[in-house]
Amino acid sequence: MKKEFLIACVIAGGLVKAGIVNAQSAAPFSVNNKTVKVIVSEKEAGYKFTTTETLQFTDSPQPGETDVSVFVDPSKTFQTMLGIGGALTDASAETFYKLPKDKQKEFLTAYYDKEKGIGYSMARTNIQSCDFSSSSYSYIKEGDAALKTFDISHDKTYRIPFIKAAMAAAGGKLTLFVSPWSPPAFMKDNNDVLHGGSLKPEFDQSWANFFVKFIKAYEKEGIPVWGLSVQNEPMAKQTWESCKFTAEEERDFVKNFLGPTLHKQGLADKKLIIWDHNRDLLYQRASTVLEDPEAAKYVWGIGFHWYETWTGAGQQFESTRRVHESFPDKNLIFTEGCIEKFDFAKINDWDLGERYGLSMINDFNAGTVAWTDWNVLLDEKGGPNHVGNFCFAPIHADTKTGNLIYTSSYYYLGHFSKFINPGAKRISAVASRDKLLTTAYINPDGKLAVVVMNKTDEKIDYSLWIKGKAAKTTSLPHSIATLIVE
Repeated sequence: MKKEFLIACVIAGGLVKAGIVNAQSAAPFSVNNKTVKVIVSEKEAGYKFTTTETLQFTDSPQPGETDVSVFVDPSKTFQTMLGIGGALTDASAETFYKLPKDKQKEFLTAYYDKEKGIGYSMARTNIQSCDFSSSSYSYIKEGDAALKTFDISHDKTYRIPFIKAAMAAAGGKLTLFVSPWSPPAFMKDNNDVLHGGSLKPEFDQSWANFFVKFIKAYEKEGIPVWGLSVQNEPMAKQTWESCKFTAEEERDFVKNFLGPTLHKQGLADKKLIIWDHNRDLLYQRASTVLEDPEAAKYVWGIGFHWYETWTGAGQQFESTRRVHESFPDKNLIFTEGCIEKFDFAKINDWDLGERYGLSMINDFNAGTVAWTDWNVLLDEKGGPNHVGNFCFAPIHADTKTGNLIYTSSYYYLGHFSKFINPGAKRISAVASRDKLLTTAYINPDGKLAVVVMNKTDEKIDYSLWIKGKAAKTTSLPHSIATLIVE
């Protein structure tokens, strides 16, 4: 019996340890002499990052069953925030340069200034053309497998100056990763940069060399590249630039070509991201690649999008949680999301932002370390886009009037990016009612940022509860609030 009991304890202990592998204990946190600043964006009253009140903590040793509470425990810390941002595409760059100079400055301040804007710190850009380019283009001449004609001159007109302007507005640094939509047509089995197709095996090395050429060319232009993904949406056959990789094909390309090539070319420090597609197949892709140690050693993390909803399903947050539980030594990064099917009549709809809030809270609580929106700027038609795949962006430019239009998405994104800084640690946070969604971080300066979102039509009174102390407030209908404890 003693032996059986010992075995049971060892098994139980292993299970407990596995369950809390990502939780760490921090120094005790006290709310003594601290107040709570409540910053709100809301549908009806017109609040936009409006400081509505300052709260005081009072003793609250045991909340009642009928009390609504948001419980925050700063002593339990999880992943570190890398950053939040959006994609600097051809479409965004071209639209930016159609704006008058004063509106260009307003745009850059709105996104990248930490005090006057929302403090974006992450960025993504495309390798060669994507759907949000005015046309398809390549950096090499067709048939040039040796890449002797490689030239990024196309990007020097709009995109490179645009990225540099964003970097300068962000204080000189953005954490930038790059993604390809398609190899050149001759490298693919359908001889077309559009409509899916796959990379021909004889061009595996040439395509790996292409990544190196691009990264080094951008860095020569003064744009540091932090990371790269293997392929944008590798399971989608799109009418625009696309290329399909099965999980096994991506695993072997990383293991035998891309990973070793980056290392041999002095780019071993670049963070390599696999998948870069929807949550629904996330686990299958992650497990296939990461269970191969020779492939996994090159992989920094797993990127994902939110478009699994195209099937009629909801956002599959459970996939993200299972991947984090199963591969806790790899990083989760949200690499793209936007509201599809642009309709100017809906540009002021509040639920555009609520889609962002729902995703961001769930993704961060699942262990995601960075969150990157799609186009930072589009025109009044939801483009430019060379295949008619028009979408919403957080900010649109009316190129006829030169005005900027801020959608609710901009404010929802800002409730995270403006108040949760790179280097912040996620802490334990949970609401006692499912009508409130929440996540929380402790910033490097010691201040807590607690995000509370209310998607309902109800006004909900609740308390922010931390270690026996509570501060009472109200969550307005269709609102998002960031509570700063300082």
